[in-house]
Amino acid sequence: MNRRGLILSVLALGVAGFGGATWFATRPGPVVEAEPVAPELAEAMIRPYSPILGPAQAPVTIVEFFDPACEACRAFHPIVKDIMAEHGDAVRVVIRYTPFHGVASEEAIRVLEAARMQDIYVPVLEAVLREQPRWASHGAPAPGLILQIAATAGLDAEAARTQMLAPDVVAILNQDRADVETVGIRQTPTFFVNGKPLDPFGEAELRRLVAAEVAAAQS
Repeated sequence: MNRRGLILSVLALGVAGFGGATWFATRPGPVVEAEPVAPELAEAMIRPYSPILGPAQAPVTIVEFFDPACEACRAFHPIVKDIMAEHGDAVRVVIRYTPFHGVASEEAIRVLEAARMQDIYVPVLEAVLREQPRWASHGAPAPGLILQIAATAGLDAEAARTQMLAPDVVAILNQDRADVETVGIRQTPTFFVNGKPLDPFGEAELRRLVAAEVAAAQS
């Protein structure tokens, strides 16, 4: 083999090796079957009062530990809605409040609970998340805006001011805080699907886990 041929052969082997290494590094990882949470944690996952989006009797339950002031929660909201639309009556979402961003988070939760009392939870949730950059700026939060924003979605703001302070709302906040600690939630959003934690975290992984649970429920 002449010198030119030798060089070309070495380059070809190098490219092939690089391509193989790249495929190995980026190939889809194996789907690992997640184990459900321990039985002693099951009660802390869902409470009878927890807000439910979707059919109450759906066979697949996504539990979302959710902070209305969390940017990642806002980003995942349309993804969760799309998953629900894709699977129809097979999927419901249970919201667990996780007020990790202080006063703004807590006020938003209180507004959402007032909206639930007024039977307009979903429209207010959509408005609060859509306008989150206005009221939940981590540099200069403006929680006083939340009630005004909710009013644009149909909330009776005058009634809400009283409802936000109701003992039941205080009890929900306190119990959800306790459950967040019990389950060991450290970031939002955190998802569980039929009690199985989403690990690793990501949109593709959430879609895959939900689809697997839907298929199992329908088999």
